[in-house]
Amino acid sequence: MGQLQERYKLYRDPQKFMEAGVYPYFREITSKQGTEVEMDGHRVLMFGSNAYTGLTGDSRVIEAAKAALDKYGSGCAGSRFLNGTLDLHVQLEKELADFVHKDETLCFSTGFSVNQGVLAMVVGRGDYIICDDRDHASIVDGRRLSFARQLHYKHNDMEDLENLLKSLPHEAVKLIVVDGVFSMEGDLAKLPEIVALKRKYNCSVMVDEAHGLGVFGKEGRGVCDHFGLTDEVDLIMGTFSKSLASIGGFIAADSDTINFLRHTCRSYIFSASNTPAATAAALETLHILKQEPERMEKLWDVTRYALRRFREEGFEIGETESPIIPLYVHDVDKTFLVTKLAFEAGVFINPVIPPACAPQDTLVRLALMATHTEEQVERGVQILKRIFTELGLIKS
Repeated sequence: MGQLQERYKLYRDPQKFMEAGVYPYFREITSKQGTEVEMDGHRVLMFGSNAYTGLTGDSRVIEAAKAALDKYGSGCAGSRFLNGTLDLHVQLEKELADFVHKDETLCFSTGFSVNQGVLAMVVGRGDYIICDDRDHASIVDGRRLSFARQLHYKHNDMEDLENLLKSLPHEAVKLIVVDGVFSMEGDLAKLPEIVALKRKYNCSVMVDEAHGLGVFGKEGRGVCDHFGLTDEVDLIMGTFSKSLASIGGFIAADSDTINFLRHTCRSYIFSASNTPAATAAALETLHILKQEPERMEKLWDVTRYALRRFREEGFEIGETESPIIPLYVHDVDKTFLVTKLAFEAGVFINPVIPPACAPQDTLVRLALMATHTEEQVERGVQILKRIFTELGLIKS
Protein backbone atom coordinates (compact mmCIF):
# COMPACT_ATOMS: atom_id res chain seq x y z
CA MET A 1 0.00 0.00 0.00
CA GLY A 2 1.34 3.44 -0.96
CA GLN A 3 1.90 6.42 1.31
CA LEU A 4 -1.35 8.16 0.29
CA GLN A 5 -3.43 5.05 0.89
CA GLU A 6 -1.83 4.63 4.32
CA ARG A 7 -2.69 8.21 5.15
CA TYR A 8 -6.32 8.08 4.05
CA LYS A 9 -7.21 4.72 5.55
CA LEU A 10 -6.78 6.43 8.91
CA TYR A 11 -9.80 8.60 8.13
CA ARG A 12 -12.41 6.23 9.51
CA ASP A 13 -15.39 8.42 10.36
CA PRO A 14 -17.29 7.96 7.05
CA GLN A 15 -16.76 4.20 7.26
CA LYS A 16 -17.96 4.18 10.86
CA PHE A 17 -21.16 5.98 9.96
CA MET A 18 -21.70 3.78 6.89
CA GLU A 19 -21.44 0.67 9.02
CA ALA A 20 -23.89 2.16 11.52
CA GLY A 21 -26.36 2.84 8.70
CA VAL A 22 -26.53 6.59 9.34
CA TYR A 23 -24.26 7.91 6.56
CA PRO A 24 -26.37 10.65 4.91
CA TYR A 25 -24.34 11.83 1.92
CA PHE A 26 -24.50 11.27 -1.86
CA ARG A 27 -28.11 10.09 -1.87
CA GLU A 28 -29.50 9.79 -5.39
CA ILE A 29 -32.44 11.92 -6.48
CA THR A 30 -34.50 10.51 -9.34
CA SER A 31 -36.82 13.47 -10.01
CA LYS A 32 -36.75 17.24 -10.54
CA GLN A 33 -35.66 19.42 -7.65
CA GLY A 34 -38.75 20.74 -5.89
CA THR A 35 -40.45 20.86 -2.51
CA GLU A 36 -40.85 17.08 -2.76
CA VAL A 37 -38.46 14.71 -4.56
CA GLU A 38 -38.03 11.00 -5.24
CA MET A 39 -35.10 9.45 -3.35
CA ASP A 40 -34.33 5.80 -2.63
CA GLY A 41 -37.68 4.76 -4.05
CA HIS A 42 -39.89 7.00 -1.93
CA ARG A 43 -41.05 10.59 -1.88
CA VAL A 44 -39.59 12.99 0.69
CA LEU A 45 -40.08 16.62 1.62
CA MET A 46 -37.02 18.51 0.34
CA PHE A 47 -35.76 20.85 3.05
CA GLY A 48 -32.11 20.50 2.02
CA SER A 49 -32.06 22.58 -1.16
CA ASN A 50 -30.77 26.11 -1.79
CA ALA A 51 -33.38 26.74 -4.51
CA TYR A 52 -34.89 29.64 -2.57
CA THR A 53 -36.98 30.92 -5.50
CA GLY A 54 -38.31 27.44 -6.27
CA LEU A 55 -37.58 27.88 -9.99
CA THR A 56 -35.38 24.86 -10.75
CA GLY A 57 -38.32 22.97 -12.24
CA ASP A 58 -40.12 25.96 -13.75
CA SER A 59 -41.19 25.30 -17.35
CA ARG A 60 -40.06 28.76 -18.51
CA VAL A 61 -36.53 28.17 -17.23
CA ILE A 62 -36.41 24.71 -18.76
CA GLU A 63 -37.66 25.98 -22.14
CA ALA A 64 -35.04 28.77 -22.15
CA ALA A 65 -32.32 26.21 -21.54
CA LYS A 66 -33.67 23.98 -24.33
CA ALA A 67 -33.74 26.89 -26.77
CA ALA A 68 -30.11 27.70 -25.95
CA LEU A 69 -29.15 24.08 -26.57
CA ASP A 70 -30.81 24.21 -29.99
CA LYS A 71 -29.12 27.50 -30.94
CA TYR A 72 -25.63 27.14 -29.44
CA GLY A 73 -25.15 23.43 -28.82
CA SER A 74 -24.18 21.68 -25.59
CA GLY A 75 -20.99 23.56 -24.76
CA CYS A 76 -18.49 26.21 -25.80
CA ALA A 77 -15.35 24.02 -25.94
CA GLY A 78 -13.10 26.77 -24.66
CA SER A 79 -12.57 29.59 -22.20
CA ARG A 80 -14.17 33.00 -22.30
CA PHE A 81 -10.70 34.41 -23.07
CA LEU A 82 -10.49 32.49 -26.35
CA ASN A 83 -13.40 30.95 -28.25
CA GLY A 84 -15.92 30.55 -25.42
CA THR A 85 -17.69 33.92 -25.24
CA LEU A 86 -21.28 33.89 -26.48
CA ASP A 87 -23.54 36.88 -26.92
CA LEU A 88 -25.67 35.12 -24.28
CA HIS A 89 -22.84 35.40 -21.71
CA VAL A 90 -22.45 39.11 -22.46
CA GLN A 91 -26.20 39.71 -22.16
CA LEU A 92 -26.33 37.98 -18.78
CA GLU A 93 -23.34 40.00 -17.54
CA LYS A 94 -24.97 43.27 -18.57
CA GLU A 95 -28.29 42.39 -16.95
CA LEU A 96 -26.61 41.21 -13.74
CA ALA A 97 -24.60 44.45 -13.53
CA ASP A 98 -27.82 46.43 -13.86
CA PHE A 99 -29.55 44.17 -11.32
CA VAL A 100 -26.94 44.59 -8.57
CA HIS A 101 -26.21 48.24 -9.49
CA LYS A 102 -22.54 47.87 -10.41
CA ASP A 103 -20.66 48.98 -13.54
CA GLU A 104 -19.91 45.52 -14.87
CA THR A 105 -19.87 41.83 -14.01
CA LEU A 106 -17.90 38.75 -15.05
CA CYS A 107 -19.61 35.35 -15.21
CA PHE A 108 -17.76 32.20 -14.16
CA SER A 109 -18.55 28.49 -14.55
CA THR A 110 -19.13 27.99 -10.81
CA GLY A 111 -19.63 30.19 -7.79
CA PHE A 112 -16.73 28.49 -6.04
CA SER A 113 -14.34 29.50 -8.83
CA VAL A 114 -15.42 33.15 -8.45
CA ASN A 115 -14.15 33.42 -4.88
CA GLN A 116 -11.21 31.14 -5.56
CA GLY A 117 -10.00 33.21 -8.49
CA VAL A 118 -10.97 36.75 -7.55
CA LEU A 119 -9.48 36.68 -4.05
CA ALA A 120 -6.23 35.30 -5.42
CA MET A 121 -5.91 38.34 -7.71
CA VAL A 122 -7.40 41.46 -6.13
CA VAL A 123 -4.97 41.51 -3.20
CA GLY A 124 -1.28 40.61 -3.18
CA ARG A 125 2.01 40.95 -1.32
CA GLY A 126 1.93 43.71 1.26
CA ASP A 127 -1.88 43.68 1.33
CA TYR A 128 -4.26 42.25 3.92
CA ILE A 129 -7.34 40.07 3.55
CA ILE A 130 -9.64 39.92 6.57
CA CYS A 131 -12.43 37.32 6.81
CA ASP A 132 -15.20 36.34 9.19
CA ASP A 133 -14.24 32.97 10.68
CA ARG A 134 -17.46 31.41 9.34
CA ASP A 135 -17.00 32.53 5.74
CA HIS A 136 -17.68 29.94 3.05
CA ALA A 137 -15.02 27.38 2.07
CA SER A 138 -14.60 29.04 -1.33
CA ILE A 139 -13.54 32.25 0.41
CA VAL A 140 -11.12 30.29 2.58
CA ASP A 141 -9.57 28.63 -0.47
CA GLY A 142 -9.42 31.91 -2.39
CA ARG A 143 -7.60 33.72 0.39
CA ARG A 144 -5.14 30.83 0.67
CA LEU A 145 -4.20 31.34 -2.98
CA SER A 146 -3.49 35.02 -2.38
CA PHE A 147 -0.07 36.36 -1.42
CA ALA A 148 -1.76 38.82 0.94
CA ARG A 149 -1.47 38.40 4.69
CA GLN A 150 -4.53 36.49 5.91
CA LEU A 151 -6.42 37.49 9.04
CA HIS A 152 -9.83 36.55 10.44
CA TYR A 153 -12.13 37.78 13.17
CA LYS A 154 -14.68 36.03 15.38
CA HIS A 155 -18.03 35.53 13.73
CA ASN A 156 -19.94 38.81 13.46
CA ASP A 157 -17.79 40.25 16.27
CA MET A 158 -17.28 43.88 15.29
CA GLU A 159 -15.08 44.62 18.28
CA ASP A 160 -12.72 41.85 17.22
CA LEU A 161 -12.72 43.14 13.65
CA GLU A 162 -11.95 46.69 14.77
CA ASN A 163 -9.10 45.50 16.97
CA LEU A 164 -7.59 43.79 13.93
CA LEU A 165 -7.99 46.85 11.74
CA LYS A 166 -6.42 49.12 14.36
CA SER A 167 -3.23 47.11 14.17
CA LEU A 168 -2.82 47.44 10.39
CA PRO A 169 -1.14 50.26 8.43
CA HIS A 170 -3.70 52.89 7.45
CA GLU A 171 -2.40 53.20 3.87
CA ALA A 172 -2.12 49.45 3.23
CA VAL A 173 -4.67 47.73 0.98
CA LYS A 174 -7.11 45.92 3.29
CA LEU A 175 -9.98 43.82 1.97
CA ILE A 176 -12.75 42.65 4.31
CA VAL A 177 -14.53 39.62 2.82
CA VAL A 178 -17.81 38.41 4.29
CA ASP A 179 -20.83 36.25 3.50
CA GLY A 180 -23.96 38.38 3.24
CA VAL A 181 -25.98 35.45 4.61
CA PHE A 182 -24.03 32.76 6.44
CA SER A 183 -24.88 29.48 4.77
CA MET A 184 -25.07 27.23 7.83
CA GLU A 185 -26.40 29.54 10.55
CA GLY A 186 -28.69 31.71 8.40
CA ASP A 187 -27.72 34.96 10.11
CA LEU A 188 -26.67 38.13 8.26
CA ALA A 189 -23.35 39.91 8.16
CA LYS A 190 -23.37 43.12 10.19
CA LEU A 191 -22.85 45.08 7.01
CA PRO A 192 -23.69 48.58 8.34
CA GLU A 193 -21.05 48.18 11.06
CA ILE A 194 -18.54 46.70 8.60
CA VAL A 195 -19.03 49.64 6.24
CA ALA A 196 -18.53 52.08 9.12
CA LEU A 197 -15.23 50.34 9.92
CA LYS A 198 -14.30 50.41 6.24
CA ARG A 199 -14.57 54.19 6.23
CA LYS A 200 -12.77 54.58 9.54
CA TYR A 201 -9.80 52.35 8.68
CA ASN A 202 -9.47 52.89 4.90
CA CYS A 203 -10.53 49.42 3.74
CA SER A 204 -12.38 47.80 0.86
CA VAL A 205 -15.27 45.34 1.24
CA MET A 206 -16.35 42.27 -0.73
CA VAL A 207 -19.70 40.57 -0.01
CA ASP A 208 -20.59 37.03 -1.04
CA GLU A 209 -24.30 37.18 -1.95
CA ALA A 210 -24.67 33.46 -2.70
CA HIS A 211 -27.53 33.09 -0.19
CA GLY A 212 -28.72 36.70 -0.39
CA LEU A 213 -29.70 37.00 -4.05
CA GLY A 214 -33.34 36.22 -4.61
CA VAL A 215 -34.00 36.46 -0.89
CA PHE A 216 -33.14 39.97 0.36
CA GLY A 217 -33.39 43.46 -1.11
CA LYS A 218 -35.61 44.93 -3.80
CA GLU A 219 -36.51 42.23 -6.36
CA GLY A 220 -34.00 39.96 -4.62
CA ARG A 221 -30.92 42.11 -5.22
CA GLY A 222 -29.31 40.84 -2.02
CA VAL A 223 -28.11 41.86 1.41
CA CYS A 224 -26.15 44.87 0.12
CA ASP A 225 -29.37 46.30 -1.32
CA HIS A 226 -31.32 45.23 1.79
CA PHE A 227 -29.10 47.50 3.91
CA GLY A 228 -28.93 50.24 1.26
CA LEU A 229 -25.14 49.87 1.07
CA THR A 230 -24.51 48.69 -2.48
CA ASP A 231 -22.43 51.77 -3.30
CA GLU A 232 -20.23 51.17 -0.24
CA VAL A 233 -19.43 47.56 -1.19
CA ASP A 234 -16.54 47.33 -3.64
CA LEU A 235 -17.11 43.80 -4.93
CA ILE A 236 -20.32 41.77 -4.97
CA MET A 237 -20.17 38.05 -5.67
CA GLY A 238 -23.14 35.85 -6.50
CA THR A 239 -24.02 32.35 -7.66
CA PHE A 240 -26.52 30.89 -10.12
CA SER A 241 -26.87 27.55 -8.32
CA LYS A 242 -29.29 28.78 -5.68
CA SER A 243 -31.94 31.41 -6.42
CA LEU A 244 -31.02 31.58 -10.13
CA ALA A 245 -31.84 27.89 -10.72
CA SER A 246 -28.72 27.02 -12.69
CA ILE A 247 -24.95 26.65 -12.21
CA GLY A 248 -22.28 29.34 -12.34
CA GLY A 249 -21.38 32.57 -10.61
CA PHE A 250 -20.38 36.19 -11.08
CA ILE A 251 -18.36 39.04 -9.64
CA ALA A 252 -19.64 42.63 -9.90
CA ALA A 253 -17.54 45.76 -9.41
CA ASP A 254 -16.38 48.98 -11.07
CA SER A 255 -15.22 48.81 -14.69
CA ASP A 256 -11.49 49.05 -13.92
CA THR A 257 -11.60 46.15 -11.45
CA ILE A 258 -13.62 43.97 -13.82
CA ASN A 259 -11.27 44.73 -16.73
CA PHE A 260 -8.30 43.78 -14.53
CA LEU A 261 -9.93 40.49 -13.52
CA ARG A 262 -11.00 39.74 -17.08
CA HIS A 263 -7.34 39.66 -18.10
CA THR A 264 -5.71 38.17 -14.98
CA CYS A 265 -8.11 35.92 -13.03
CA ARG A 266 -6.88 32.38 -13.57
CA SER A 267 -10.11 30.55 -12.69
CA TYR A 268 -11.83 32.71 -15.34
CA ILE A 269 -9.22 32.63 -18.10
CA PHE A 270 -8.28 28.95 -17.78
CA SER A 271 -11.75 27.41 -17.26
CA ALA A 272 -14.19 26.50 -20.01
CA SER A 273 -17.04 28.98 -20.16
CA ASN A 274 -20.44 28.20 -18.75
CA THR A 275 -22.72 26.09 -20.94
CA PRO A 276 -25.34 27.80 -23.12
CA ALA A 277 -28.16 25.99 -21.32
CA ALA A 278 -26.95 26.99 -17.85
CA THR A 279 -26.43 30.61 -18.97
CA ALA A 280 -29.89 30.82 -20.52
CA ALA A 281 -31.50 29.25 -17.45
CA ALA A 282 -29.88 31.84 -15.15
CA LEU A 283 -30.91 34.68 -17.48
CA GLU A 284 -34.54 33.53 -17.64
CA THR A 285 -34.66 33.10 -13.86
CA LEU A 286 -33.35 36.64 -13.43
CA HIS A 287 -36.18 37.89 -15.65
CA ILE A 288 -38.76 35.97 -13.62
CA LEU A 289 -37.40 37.40 -10.35
CA LYS A 290 -37.90 40.92 -11.65
CA GLN A 291 -41.33 40.15 -13.08
CA GLU A 292 -42.72 38.30 -10.06
CA PRO A 293 -42.04 40.14 -6.79
CA GLU A 294 -44.79 38.02 -5.21
CA ARG A 295 -42.40 35.06 -5.36
CA MET A 296 -40.16 36.65 -2.73
CA GLU A 297 -43.22 37.56 -0.68
CA LYS A 298 -44.25 33.89 -0.66
CA LEU A 299 -40.75 32.88 0.41
CA TRP A 300 -40.88 35.29 3.33
CA ASP A 301 -44.41 34.27 4.31
CA VAL A 302 -43.40 30.62 4.62
CA THR A 303 -40.09 31.57 6.27
CA ARG A 304 -41.81 33.62 8.99
CA TYR A 305 -44.22 30.76 9.57
CA ALA A 306 -41.41 28.22 9.90
CA LEU A 307 -39.30 30.39 12.20
CA ARG A 308 -42.29 30.93 14.48
CA ARG A 309 -43.27 27.27 14.58
CA PHE A 310 -39.79 25.93 15.27
CA ARG A 311 -39.36 28.41 18.11
CA GLU A 312 -42.81 27.57 19.52
CA GLU A 313 -41.94 23.86 19.56
CA GLY A 314 -38.75 24.45 21.54
CA PHE A 315 -36.06 24.00 18.87
CA GLU A 316 -32.81 25.91 19.25
CA ILE A 317 -32.41 27.83 15.98
CA GLY A 318 -29.83 30.47 16.86
CA GLU A 319 -29.77 33.92 15.29
CA THR A 320 -31.10 33.07 11.83
CA GLU A 321 -32.86 35.86 9.93
CA SER A 322 -33.33 33.99 6.67
CA PRO A 323 -34.90 30.92 5.00
CA ILE A 324 -31.91 28.96 6.33
CA ILE A 325 -32.98 27.45 9.66
CA PRO A 326 -30.36 25.63 11.77
CA LEU A 327 -31.72 23.10 14.26
CA TYR A 328 -28.91 22.66 16.78
CA VAL A 329 -28.06 19.18 18.00
CA HIS A 330 -24.62 19.67 19.65
CA ASP A 331 -23.57 16.06 19.08
CA VAL A 332 -22.03 14.54 15.92
CA ASP A 333 -23.52 11.05 16.28
CA LYS A 334 -27.00 12.38 17.08
CA THR A 335 -26.77 14.80 14.15
CA PHE A 336 -26.38 11.86 11.78
CA LEU A 337 -29.08 9.92 13.61
CA VAL A 338 -31.56 12.81 13.33
CA THR A 339 -30.83 13.01 9.59
CA LYS A 340 -31.42 9.26 9.14
CA LEU A 341 -34.64 9.16 11.15
CA ALA A 342 -35.99 12.25 9.40
CA PHE A 343 -35.30 10.73 5.98
CA GLU A 344 -37.05 7.52 6.94
CA ALA A 345 -40.03 9.61 8.07
CA GLY A 346 -40.11 11.51 4.77
CA VAL A 347 -38.03 14.64 5.45
CA PHE A 348 -34.70 15.43 3.78
CA ILE A 349 -32.40 17.75 5.77
CA ASN A 350 -28.64 18.30 5.77
CA PRO A 351 -26.32 17.38 8.67
CA VAL A 352 -23.68 19.97 9.51
CA ILE A 353 -20.62 18.69 11.35
CA PRO A 354 -16.94 19.75 11.62
CA PRO A 355 -15.20 21.28 9.75
CA ALA A 356 -18.34 23.13 8.62
CA CYS A 357 -18.98 24.06 12.26
CA ALA A 358 -17.35 23.74 15.67
CA PRO A 359 -17.66 20.26 17.27
CA GLN A 360 -20.01 21.61 19.94
CA ASP A 361 -22.24 23.36 17.39
CA THR A 362 -23.39 20.50 15.15
CA LEU A 363 -26.81 20.98 13.61
CA VAL A 364 -29.19 19.90 10.93
CA ARG A 365 -29.85 22.56 8.33
CA LEU A 366 -33.30 23.20 6.93
CA ALA A 367 -33.82 25.57 4.00
CA LEU A 368 -37.02 26.85 2.44
CA MET A 369 -38.25 27.64 -1.06
CA ALA A 370 -40.90 30.08 -2.23
CA THR A 371 -42.89 27.05 -3.38
CA HIS A 372 -43.06 25.37 0.04
CA THR A 373 -46.49 25.51 1.68
CA GLU A 374 -47.31 26.04 5.35
CA GLU A 375 -48.78 22.53 5.37
CA GLN A 376 -45.45 21.06 4.21
CA VAL A 377 -43.58 23.08 6.82
CA GLU A 378 -45.97 21.97 9.55
CA ARG A 379 -45.53 18.34 8.50
CA GLY A 380 -41.77 18.79 8.75
CA VAL A 381 -42.01 20.51 12.13
CA GLN A 382 -44.09 17.69 13.59
CA ILE A 383 -41.83 14.93 12.26
CA LEU A 384 -38.69 16.66 13.50
CA LYS A 385 -40.26 17.46 16.86
CA ARG A 386 -41.01 13.78 17.42
CA ILE A 387 -37.43 12.80 16.53
CA PHE A 388 -35.79 15.54 18.61
CA THR A 389 -38.03 14.67 21.57
CA GLU A 390 -37.28 10.93 21.33
CA LEU A 391 -33.54 11.69 21.31
CA GLY A 392 -33.81 14.07 24.28
CA LEU A 393 -32.84 17.13 22.22
CA ILE A 394 -35.96 19.10 23.11
CA LYS A 395 -38.61 18.66 25.77
CA SER A 396 -42.10 17.47 24.77
